Amino acid sequence: MPSTTAIAVAKATERLPGLRRLPILRLLALGEVLLLARDHIEKLEPGERRRLVVLIGRGRGRASKLSKRERAELARLVAKAEPRLFAGMAADKLSPVPLPNRVVRGQQKGSAQ
Repeated sequence: MPSTTAIAVAKATERLPGLRRLPILRLLALGEVLLLARDHIEKLEPGERRRLVVLIGRGRGRASKLSKRERAELARLVAKAEPRLFAGMAADKLSPVPLPNRVVRGQQKGSAQ
């Protein structure tokens, strides 16, 4: 009897045409990165998440379309989601070898190079 995971993957490949061509390891890696992204977005309160979407939509990819106050608010919201940590953890998940903590988490504040 096939496992529940195998059944779920089979059903997903029926619904999404390009998914069948993706090797299962890439699919698992993508899933892990998506879970990481969810964890980082959940660091924002629901109201903050809505405001982030509004600011991104209003700016349409250009900071110059936002007021100075809106740019500062957007920067604060993005910083709260910790994009540097997300990028480091995603790289660590996708790396075939464990990455050093200083690469994953970045240089600690106060330490000199």
